[in-house]
Amino acid sequence: MKIFENAGVTSFTAKPTSKRKVGILPFLGPAFVAGVAYIDPGNFATNISAGSHYGYLLLWVVLTSNLMAILIQSLSAKLGIATGLNLPEVSRETFSSVSNLLLWIQAELVVIATDLAEFIGAALGLYLLFDIPLLPAAFIAAIGSFVILMLQRKGYRSLEAGITGMVFIVVLAFGLQVFFAKPDGSSVIQGLFTPEFQGKDSIMLAAGILGATVMPHAIYLHSALTQRRIVGGTEAERKRIFRFEFIDILLAMVIAGAVNACMLIVAAALFHTNKLGVEDLEVAFHQFGTLVSPASSIIFGIALLASGLASSSVGTMSGDIIMQGYINKRIPIYIRRAITVIPPLVIIALGVNPSAALVLSQIILSFGIPFALIPLIVFTSNKKLMGTLVNKPITKVLAWGIAGIIITLNVFLLVQTIVQLL
Repeated sequence: MKIFENAGVTSFTAKPTSKRKVGILPFLGPAFVAGVAYIDPGNFATNISAGSHYGYLLLWVVLTSNLMAILIQSLSAKLGIATGLNLPEVSRETFSSVSNLLLWIQAELVVIATDLAEFIGAALGLYLLFDIPLLPAAFIAAIGSFVILMLQRKGYRSLEAGITGMVFIVVLAFGLQVFFAKPDGSSVIQGLFTPEFQGKDSIMLAAGILGATVMPHAIYLHSALTQRRIVGGTEAERKRIFRFEFIDILLAMVIAGAVNACMLIVAAALFHTNKLGVEDLEVAFHQFGTLVSPASSIIFGIALLASGLASSSVGTMSGDIIMQGYINKRIPIYIRRAITVIPPLVIIALGVNPSAALVLSQIILSFGIPFALIPLIVFTSNKKLMGTLVNKPITKVLAWGIAGIIITLNVFLLVQTIVQLL
């Protein structure tokens, strides 16, 4: 299997490991970059809607989705480590040209849906914090995303540091919100460990949470971030690299899962307790000010802005990897960024409700998951391709079980959406 010279994100390359021992620090970062996708503005919309309507009921969905994410991101990371290729590149080496073209088209649609959520979230954050109209706010958000991408020119560590810093702004913000909200501890425990639904709408929200948590573009991206970061020259070295990367994944996913849980918990404690069914992030912003304090609403707006800016840059990086991998073409990343801001700007200019657009984007994303996840499971279960990093039998069972759950929920979503339209 050949390795293309321009494959993946070239700034994330590194020399093969030597015989000297390498600590964990060089391995930390990729999962935090990919993990931004797990706390993007779409998560704000779905988690707050779920918490305000159903209280702590769907907390177990957040927990389950996060456990799924740990497994999925570990498969993606080890594919890059074992093969030196990212997921779209392995697909190009394996499938027909027509299949890769179709996979590329659907993946680009996923990126468009991702950008829609991220730009609307960042623009909404600026609007809420500074009372800037949404359209000018979206242009400002676009400039901000270009600035973050420029960090890549200084090397992957600068980019990772910038994105990780924004992640911790979101973490700190929702940690404070939980402190302000004072949720009921026993209800939190019950919601985390008692799987149940309340009608079809709760199932649809659960599918939205899943779509907002298990992100297809993060699956593509993570394999690229690990494919040549530190190259193992032997099977033993590759296994050791993966063990370090798995620590990175655990840290990033636990943090992302905690943030998602906090979003839902805060909405349950403040909005559901006060019988407020909040589906609009602007309404949530003002209710934070009313129910807690003006400082609480400002903290929420800052978290939304940081999430949107960080995740918009990650979406652009994913689009670059997807295009290069599937069809062996690429355009300058700044031109791609300029192109991908157009759909969100059009949506905002048309006056579409931002929160409704965020929830819709998460439903679209949930349909893209199987097209990334099924090839990932197939490839990482291939002994010839993966060597000693091939999936163990229990990993295969869990991975296919996750794929089955996701596909089943997608079919349910499709049927319910058609019924509602009719």
